[in-house]
Amino acid sequence: MLTLQTKIETADSIAGQLVLPYELREKSRLRATLASGEDVAVFTVRGTVMRHGDLMLGNDGRVIEVIAAAEPTYKVECDTAFNLLRCAFHLGNRHTQAQVSDGFLRIRKDPVLKEMLQGLGAVVTEEQASFEPESGAYGGGHHHGGDDGHPHNPLAPIPLRQRIHRPSDSKA
Repeated sequence: MLTLQTKIETADSIAGQLVLPYELREKSRLRATLASGEDVAVFTVRGTVMRHGDLMLGNDGRVIEVIAAAEPTYKVECDTAFNLLRCAFHLGNRHTQAQVSDGFLRIRKDPVLKEMLQGLGAVVTEEQASFEPESGAYGGGHHHGGDDGHPHNPLAPIPLRQRIHRPSDSKA
């Protein structure tokens, strides 16, 4: 079985694609299937997040590109930047992962958060979209540009035990 352990910056050729939702791209131990149907094992350093476009070196020398799968999300838009900032504040106050883009936020589908955001005056639209949340103020960061083409520059690494709200947490 192909084993992926190391992120690399560039490659002359890409041998396959690993399409995963964000929830699986943040796991450090994972068995998955390439787009071609080949089984792979992923072993990364704890706390590593595979981002869309990352390149992973396989134990046989092949390079596999990570692709962010479309998943159920909400696109959050407001009539003013101030109102969008209020929504971002309230999501952050609930430790909710959020993708910050030019003029909108994206979160995983969560009806409770949708109701809260609508109460704040946001327009919340359900979408099937790739989800690339911010790594946070303590995040290890990601090297791709945002929707506006500007890179994100985190401040420091995320503590390994930081608690993040995920919609799946409510299934207890």
